[in-house]
Parts: sequence; C-alpha cells; structure tokens
Amino acid sequence: MKLEILTPDESVFSGDVDSIVCPGLDGHFGILNSHAPLIASLTKGRLKVTPTSAKLHFDTSEGKMKHSLSDDKKSMVYQINGGTVEVKNNKVIVLAE
Repeated sequence: MKLEILTPDESVFSGDVDSIVCPGLDGHFGILNSHAPLIASLTKGRLKVTPTSAKLHFDTSEGKMKHSLSDDKKSMVYQINGGTVEVKNNKVIVLAE
C-alpha cells in the first residue's frame, strides 16, 4: 500500500509500506494492505512504519522530521504530536503535527 506522511511544513515520507502502527486516541492500532476505509485522530506517540523495501532509507537533510530504527531494525519510528490518518483505496495519508 502507499503511504504519505505530511506535516504542515513538508512531505516527510512517501512510498510503499507493508504496515503502519498509529497512536490512536484509544490506543495503538495497525493498518495493513487492503484495510477498510478509515479516518481517525492521532495523539502524541510513536508512528511505526514498515517499508516494503528491505532497505531503510534515512534522510538526514535539514528540516525533515526525525525518525529512528525500531528495535527489530525493520521499521522506521516517527515521534508525532498528534494529527489524523485517512485510509482509502489502499492509500494511507498521515497528517502529523
């Protein structure tokens, strides 16, 4: 599925992913390929993204939202301060603060 992570200032991530774990208002929830349509609010926490590609790419350019490797070294973790997520037609858009 396609994922875009956007902030008010920039596009942070765009690419194919296998899964996403989001910090929802009532707890973390996962999104996998062919997920049903969804719109949800996000709270402060960790957004965990598992890219389809075996290689994780780290952009260290100035201004990009910081991310780190997860403990399993297969996923990227972004710290967000809230936002919303929309899932529709196998495309996920995260509007993060």
